[in-house]
Amino acid sequence: MKTLLLSALKINERAQGRVVPPSGFTARLTVVTAAAMAFLAVFALALSLATGRLAERWGNELARASTVRISAPADQMAAQTAAALAVLETTPGVASARLLSAEEERALLEPWFGPSLPVDTLPLPALIEVVEAPEAGFDAEGLRLRLAGEAPGAVLDDHTRWRRPLVKAAERLRLLGYLSLLLMAGIMAGMITLAANAALAANAQVIGTLRLVGATDRFIAGAFERRFTLRGFGGALAGALLGMMAVALLPGADTEAGLLTGLGFSGVDWLWPLAVPVLAALVAFAATRFAARQALRRLM
Repeated sequence: MKTLLLSALKINERAQGRVVPPSGFTARLTVVTAAAMAFLAVFALALSLATGRLAERWGNELARASTVRISAPADQMAAQTAAALAVLETTPGVASARLLSAEEERALLEPWFGPSLPVDTLPLPALIEVVEAPEAGFDAEGLRLRLAGEAPGAVLDDHTRWRRPLVKAAERLRLLGYLSLLLMAGIMAGMITLAANAALAANAQVIGTLRLVGATDRFIAGAFERRFTLRGFGGALAGALLGMMAVALLPGADTEAGLLTGLGFSGVDWLWPLAVPVLAALVAFAATRFAARQALRRLM
């Protein structure tokens, strides 16, 4: 009789699944936790991917652009500007050099001083925008020496001191996104472990009866692992889909300029959020297996 009962339990997976209650606070806790963590994980993933693109764009754009600033007396400004432009035009690796107009300088200063800045009455330096050739850059030190000889008031700024902090900040922000993903996985594992422990404690009498008829701890643990893994996957799938919908509604990169515009997925990056439910299921499986082994050892 005992052998028949055990065989029936092993063959019938539906009977194995009924070891875990299909509803109750443990089921709701698992599903809600998985959904919430998956929703946040999609945003953390979007942040990590977007900041990676931002770091690459900032690095490339600032690396290709430089500025020559000319500060000289009013009667020498035109001559030194012409000399600096002549030097730049004959420098290998310089694709173009263009003197910024007063309106462009006002536009550069407007975010800092407002639109009413009297540019015409201020002794502003002349600014020359220098663009590197894409195939080969110029020798910055050599260009500085040439400018010092031809136009003493000209100073080359290759944006190195600005580029490095910006790229480093974007890379650290991307790392923060990945750390957030690990933290969410840890929180989900902890909550599912608590829910599995509660379900095991609530079914102590059922577990005892199954042991009496010959059920192994592996069989009992498998029932809990299956149920909580499916709950974790289902909740995470719903949360990930909601997160993808929310990310799709965020402003795109083509809207008005801002640091957080373009925060989202691009192209094949939209496939990455689909991995979140799979990872959530793996986390749920591992957490439930750990909780089941510990709880069944205590119930012996």
